[in-house]
Amino acid sequence: MGFDRPLALLSLLLLPAIVAGYVLARRRRTRYAVRYTNLDVLGAVAPRLSSRREWATAVLVVAVLGLLCVGVARPHVNRMAPVENATVVLVIDTSRSMLAEDVAPTRLGAAKRAAQTFLDRVPGKLRVGLVTFAGDVSVGASPTHDRERVRQSVGAITRWQAGGGTAIGDALARAVELAREAFAEPGRSAQRTGAIPGAEGAVTILFLSDGRQNRGLIPADQGAALAKRAGIPVFTVALGTDDAGPGGGQGGGFWGGFNRAPDRETLQAIARTTGGEYFAARSARALSSAYDDLGSRLGRAERETEVTFLFVGVAALGLAAAAGLARVWEPGLP
Repeated sequence: MGFDRPLALLSLLLLPAIVAGYVLARRRRTRYAVRYTNLDVLGAVAPRLSSRREWATAVLVVAVLGLLCVGVARPHVNRMAPVENATVVLVIDTSRSMLAEDVAPTRLGAAKRAAQTFLDRVPGKLRVGLVTFAGDVSVGASPTHDRERVRQSVGAITRWQAGGGTAIGDALARAVELAREAFAEPGRSAQRTGAIPGAEGAVTILFLSDGRQNRGLIPADQGAALAKRAGIPVFTVALGTDDAGPGGGQGGGFWGGFNRAPDRETLQAIARTTGGEYFAARSARALSSAYDDLGSRLGRAERETEVTFLFVGVAALGLAAAAGLARVWEPGLP
C-alpha cells in the first residue's frame, strides 16, 4: 500500500495524546451535587456504568479516528485491472501437421477449443484479433471488441484449410502489423518500425504452433525481433508431443513423411526475446489450461487504485456503531 500524502500519517501521532487525555479525564471526573437526598432510591434507578463498556466504546472511537487519519493520506493499492485499449492477437498454426491426433481430437481441434476458452476468459474491454498461418499468412479478424465475430472466425477454421509449410516469422510479422494498425490514428497509416505509440503494455501476441519453420520470407528470430522493437511480448505455446513422428499418428498418408514434433527451442527463444512466456501443451487439457490462465491475465496490468473510500466507509460504520453502543450501554436517566 502507498500513500499520495504520506505526511498526513503524522496525524496518527495525535491518537496517543487523545487516549492519554481520555484516561486523565476519567480519573478527574467532576462530582456533581445531588439535590435528591434519597440516595438509595437514586442508586436503584440510575444505570450502573460498566468500565469495560466505556473502554470498548472509547477504543472504537479511537479506531475510527485512526481510519480517518489514514484516509486523509489518500491510500492506494496496486491491483490487476483491465488496460485501456488492450489488444491481444491470437496466432494459430493451421499447417497439415495440426491434423495429427496425438492431442485429442486433433491438434487443430484442440487449438480451436482452447481459443474459445480464451475468449470466454478475457476482459470485455479487451480487443482480440486472429491470424492464421501455414505456408502463407491470413487475417481471420482484425482486433475488435466483437467476441462473436472472432468466435465465428475461429469456428471457420477447418481441417480442409490445413496447408503445407510453417511460416513462423511471417506470422509474427503480420501479427505485429495488425497491432500497429489497431493503434494507428484515424486517417493516418500505421508506423512501420519502433514501439507502437500509445500501446505500451497494451498489446500481446498469443502464438500457437506445432511445427518448425520451413516456409516464409522472414526467419523466426527476425519476426521475434520485430515484435521486440514494437514492444509486444509474445506468449508462445508449443502444441503436440515429441514422439508424434512422421505422420503424427495418422499412418503417414498424403501429409506424412516429416517430423511433427514441435520446435520447442524456437518458440522458447521467441518468448524469451520478446519478454513473453513459453508454454508446452502436450495434451488438450494442458492447452486449455494454458489458454484459460492467459485469458485471465492478458489485457490486465497492475494499476494504482485509490482506496480512501474504503477507510472512510469503515470509519463511518465504526462511528455509527460507537454511537449505538453508547446509547444502549449508557442510557440517560429516566
